[in-house]
Amino acid sequence: MLRLTDFIIDCPDTMELAAFYSEVTGRPVKEGSHGHWAGIRFGEIELAFIRVEDYRPPQWPDTQHPKQFHLDFEVDDIEAEQSRVLALGATLQQDSIGPDGYGWRVYTDPVGHPFCLCRNKGVIWTDQGPTWSKSE
Repeated sequence: MLRLTDFIIDCPDTMELAAFYSEVTGRPVKEGSHGHWAGIRFGEIELAFIRVEDYRPPQWPDTQHPKQFHLDFEVDDIEAEQSRVLALGATLQQDSIGPDGYGWRVYTDPVGHPFCLCRNKGVIWTDQGPTWSKSE
């Protein structure tokens, strides 16, 4: 049996980046987190941060220093969420919201990892999170 248990992000300061994503997601930093490893639980999966000496951030969209991964967050109010993540230290990199209000925006976190806030047509929010209608 194979299960995804962790998504681990390299960074120069685990607690600082964990605090950023804790504020972004509204989930607490895992008890026992420290300067070399910090985590945030999402059910069975942990978003984890590991301290790396001589950390060099990706330079999105530069292909010489590729992003390697990015996180997407589906939101119901992209303007409100943008204000919140910018206030937390994110930087807007690209706006791909169409005239109908749907699309995505690319940001970088305080240490350069890209992530997106997305607003997709047909998303229905439930207690278990977003689901997509079959007609969209």
